Amino acid sequence: MLLIVCIVLVALVAIAASAGLVASRRRTGRQGGPPARVTEADAVPVEVERAVEPGNEHGNEHGNEPGNQPGAPASVLDRPEAAASRLVRLRQRLAGSQGGLGRGLLALLSRDRLDEDTWEALEDTLLTADVGVGPTTELVERLRTRLRVEGGTAPDPRAVLRAELLTLVDAGMDRSLRLDPPSGSGPAVVLVVGVNGAGKTTSVGKIARMLVAEDRSVVMGAADTFRAAATEQLTTWGERVGVEVVSGPEGSDPASVAFESVRSGIARGVDVVLVDTAGRLQNKSGLMDELGKVKRVIEKQLPVSEVLLVLDATTGQNGMVQARVFSEVVDVTGIVLTKLDGSAKGGIVVAVQRELGVPVKLVGLGEGPDDLAPFDPAEFVDALLDG
Repeated sequence: MLLIVCIVLVALVAIAASAGLVASRRRTGRQGGPPARVTEADAVPVEVERAVEPGNEHGNEHGNEPGNQPGAPASVLDRPEAAASRLVRLRQRLAGSQGGLGRGLLALLSRDRLDEDTWEALEDTLLTADVGVGPTTELVERLRTRLRVEGGTAPDPRAVLRAELLTLVDAGMDRSLRLDPPSGSGPAVVLVVGVNGAGKTTSVGKIARMLVAEDRSVVMGAADTFRAAATEQLTTWGERVGVEVVSGPEGSDPASVAFESVRSGIARGVDVVLVDTAGRLQNKSGLMDELGKVKRVIEKQLPVSEVLLVLDATTGQNGMVQARVFSEVVDVTGIVLTKLDGSAKGGIVVAVQRELGVPVKLVGLGEGPDDLAPFDPAEFVDALLDG
């Protein structure tokens, strides 16, 4: 009898346990089951753009700088270098890179006897350095007058040459960027123009970095729609410092992209809109007309505050033809000289300013992302003489 009772009790316990397990499974299915499926209709499309390293579009060696490391988080923004430290490098980079122009001039002026052969050699040195015929003649005449009139009371040749070179470079020109909108409201609009290969798109990215370092908010417009890599390059520059880039499909109307860039800048309340344009060849009149159209379309919303012409300093006097044509089309207000630290000859600074009557405002000193600096006449002349 006792055995039967035990068997019945075991059976009852087993039945109760089974019932509890089933109930537990049912509760799990109601409350903790897998989430509902997301259909294509619920998904948000994400556009992924393939990026290139800023500065590497010309094959530089700065791909391993901080912020370029493989696997670095995309959310980590670069800290662009401040203008003060850029200026420290200006003289260091320029010294010794101008083909010995300053040393050659000083050697000639330091001779015991300044005869006609010496002055002819001085003229040849200046012309070879791309100073130009007019400025060369002026400089030589002023040097001859000072050294002849002042005679033995004259300061040393270096002091005389430095003073006259500063006059030639025109140290009194206003070289600040016009970043206050002429209308008094809305962002300043900076239009950047130049021929293919001068480093125009790269310069736009570097200018954006300079402005970010000054705590200015920026929108960049990728209106160079005819070159496949231009938008991609500019987008990567923007991602590095947190700047929005407005672009359109490849081959789209540059004027429409420029218009949308300014409209976006107004809507966002930014300080500056930088517009990159296609690198047009100066002998293509139709394309130059289109560049004029870009400027006119922009000015339907806001006046253009600054038109910067990017020139390759190594092209020398050939760059003067480009400068003239661009100036006629879009009223250039400032010059950006790239590659001034390479084989460029320092006289191009004088020549281009004389040609256009506008100042060199920025100079490119290398391939790095922060190797663009405000042009300082005194630092430039001292670098020529010390190089």
